[in-house]
Amino acid sequence: MKILPQRSVVIVGGGMAAGLIARQLARQGIDTVVLERGGDHRAGPEGKIPTQRDELRWDVRSGLMQDAATETYTLRRERTESALPMRRLSAFLPGTGVGGAGNHWNGQTWRWADYNMALRSRLEGRYGRAAIPRDMPVQDWGVTYDELEPYHDLFEKLFGIAGQAGNIRGKIIPGGNPFEAPRQNAYPQAPLEITEAGLIFKETVSREFGYHPFPSPAANSTGAYVNPDGMRLGACQYCGHCERFICEANAKGTPEVLLYPWLEQQPHFELRRYCQVLGLEYDHAAQRVRGVRYLDLLTGIEYFQPAGVVVLAAFTMTNTKLLLTGRIGQPYDPATGAGVVGKNFCYQANSGIALFMRNRWLNPFLAAGCTTTIIDEFNDDNFDHTGLGFLGGGYIGVGVSSGRPINTRRLPPGTPRWGTRWKQANAEWYAHTGAIGTQGSCYPHRENYLDLDPDYTDAFGQPLVRMNFDFRENERRVSAFCTERAEQIARAMGATLIGPVAARTSPFDARMYQGSHITGGTIMGADPATSVVSPRLQHWNAENLFVAGASVFAHNAGHNPTGPLAALALRLGDDIVRYVKTPGYLS
Repeated sequence: MKILPQRSVVIVGGGMAAGLIARQLARQGIDTVVLERGGDHRAGPEGKIPTQRDELRWDVRSGLMQDAATETYTLRRERTESALPMRRLSAFLPGTGVGGAGNHWNGQTWRWADYNMALRSRLEGRYGRAAIPRDMPVQDWGVTYDELEPYHDLFEKLFGIAGQAGNIRGKIIPGGNPFEAPRQNAYPQAPLEITEAGLIFKETVSREFGYHPFPSPAANSTGAYVNPDGMRLGACQYCGHCERFICEANAKGTPEVLLYPWLEQQPHFELRRYCQVLGLEYDHAAQRVRGVRYLDLLTGIEYFQPAGVVVLAAFTMTNTKLLLTGRIGQPYDPATGAGVVGKNFCYQANSGIALFMRNRWLNPFLAAGCTTTIIDEFNDDNFDHTGLGFLGGGYIGVGVSSGRPINTRRLPPGTPRWGTRWKQANAEWYAHTGAIGTQGSCYPHRENYLDLDPDYTDAFGQPLVRMNFDFRENERRVSAFCTERAEQIARAMGATLIGPVAARTSPFDARMYQGSHITGGTIMGADPATSVVSPRLQHWNAENLFVAGASVFAHNAGHNPTGPLAALALRLGDDIVRYVKTPGYLS
């Protein structure tokens, strides 16, 4: 193993969180190295017409995603089961390459409701301590929304977020989300155009139910935009190739467009591509991380990179795995409830209902990643849960994000799966279909956690992360409640037909895509007994180790996690600047 000269800060992972942290460090001249296991996407076929439109390559065959033949995960739903590897990563899609999953995302960018940062206090205060089930270890994060608000604002400006504000400094703004946390400023750009399906939904929920629909906040640029760092976005073309694709028009806010090109111009920043991190070197006696071991995938040479500060800013599973293999912190034990590493793994309880509207042209091919019209009346704790038998909720909305020919073929129930009638149904319904969906929260459960698989390893000889997960009773009830309301709206919209109404239930099916918003495993909090990192994202057992990304979330809300992930990452960048100047535990 080759030992390299020491660097001030080494960041594991080259995605969204890493890029935002590195930006704050670079602005202060802090020596920083980012280690990314993949390469660039900027000059490849994934970013150029006509190959960018290859649905088979990038969507069906997951060409931008982590290769399950090299590294995957095992799954079991109960401790009594034997875990088996996921031979294809279908349920969720970790990215690979510079920018990570932030390159192939749709772009929904939310600020979570302010009470989410102190969820246990909120629930106990509103419903009493007994309302929280004993097997739901929900906890406060140790940080407030007010602390994060300036960083939300900065992120929205850096990524040119388009949207309609609903609450500016406590004043509710018509047309926006009345349930959003108060913001100091409007979105940097106007919202996306509303689709035909969105207009029908908007009119229906306003007229029939008195709800407050609004356009999804989006990292899909609605016009030419220049961010505070001088990085540019073009205008969205509504081409229907956002999720699972690179944007060839430079109209989607991604790390590879807005962060890393700027960073590579800075004198004290280095990005190393094709670096597979194998482990952390941890000094138990000193409670410090000495550095990072990684394999250069191009040369096969193994390196040790000493570091003054190490930041884990990779995917949820990877952050957890590196702590477990490095034996940094006590692994979580569901039998006793002791330990913290791997605890509070959460997903989201999502569902959808197909809509068939014979007399309305919905034209699904005219879409962007975030052309979604939404209501938040039933999200998180925006409504009274007294007597409902569950906690949490989800948004309900009509989202049209693509009409691609392979995977976007909604057909009425009873349609044959092949033959003449199948072709006729495709021709008849393609332009007249959409869907109403729910995105439900997922609160932690004692039996949902991550650990190391004792039997299976990856291509590098490292143990696979074992995912112990199923949708428990609380999330099944959340999904049933939200899906029932989605069905009511679907029928009120005047659909000719609606598809099967099926809430999310158990057993968890890893063969079906259910969203890539997975959280927990290295959770934050004010108490070392119940959290891996402090409210400043500093590891309780290693002063110079920090963790960023959705793995620090103690629960998962009914919104996408990117907004709070980004705000926490930007704040962490500023905190590491303080730490480098004056080492010690941050407060």
